[in-house]
Amino acid sequence: MKELKISGAPLPNMPWEDRPEGAHDILWRYSANPVIPRNLLPTSNSIFNSAVVPFKKGEYNFAGVFRVDDTNRRMRMHVGFSKDGINWDIDERDVPMEGADPEVARVEYRYDPRVTQIGDTFYVTWCNGYFGPTIGVAWTKDFETFHQVENAFLPYNRNGVMFPRKINGRFAMLSRPSDTGHTAFGDIFYSESPDLEFWGRHRHVMSPAKFEDSAWQCMKIGAGPVPIETSEGWLLIYHGVLRSCNGYVYSFGSALLDLNEPWKVLARSGPYLLSPQTIYELTGDVPNVTFPCASLHDPETGRIAIYYGCADTCTGLAFGYIPEIVEWTKKNSII
Repeated sequence: MKELKISGAPLPNMPWEDRPEGAHDILWRYSANPVIPRNLLPTSNSIFNSAVVPFKKGEYNFAGVFRVDDTNRRMRMHVGFSKDGINWDIDERDVPMEGADPEVARVEYRYDPRVTQIGDTFYVTWCNGYFGPTIGVAWTKDFETFHQVENAFLPYNRNGVMFPRKINGRFAMLSRPSDTGHTAFGDIFYSESPDLEFWGRHRHVMSPAKFEDSAWQCMKIGAGPVPIETSEGWLLIYHGVLRSCNGYVYSFGSALLDLNEPWKVLARSGPYLLSPQTIYELTGDVPNVTFPCASLHDPETGRIAIYYGCADTCTGLAFGYIPEIVEWTKKNSII
């Protein structure tokens, strides 16, 4: 394969652990997982499905918006900071939001955030409760004040993930229309907006795979971390769900999307990259879940660190190399 070009700022201080000797997996788990335990805060029942980005603030090098389900079992979002991307100081308060119309600002629930940097602004998207799940949107420059804008879509929708630059001069987002429950279906769609308020130009991206082609993603799929721009296309890490005789199983794989028309899928992995196999992924509030929501990467070394929710209880970290993932995705594509 010709040398892969990867967009993004250098990140030599990103969390990293070398591939274990003798291992051949495309991704490997951090040996000290879970990186964030469920009880890091006095009032947290669980901390998972969260988003982190490079951000310099004093002694800190990383910031994040974390899903924290409290001991009332309310789904909320909290801000956190870290020196090394592994040890986190998470605020005990809910993320402070301002600016939204009172109708939109009311809180039913907020969960599964993603954070996308475009220029000097960080955009937060999350599953927002408004007569059912939809996609909430806010922006911040300092991770202290968050400016909430209108919900992106009508209910029902989940897994809203923005691209890290405008496409065709517009903000761009992936999402997964759903229903009010534990959705037993789900396709990924693409949408554009000129102003973060009015979203349109909706395009279908991917459906669940056929069982005979790739069973781990045959029931529903959804976008994971912010897509990474490469010379081979947008690298998308996404989750897929299998309905087994013992319930749902959440794994994740990878796809390549066209750079200019991201609703066109260039390649899509048949095998999974990671599936529930360790005790902290198999056992928890919702067993058998590995759910990716964020990644850090260094374009100079090709390294990637993926943060993922484990059994809807705690947060895990896995490592890999983007060039290997891209080549593996193409080699094992089911399209």
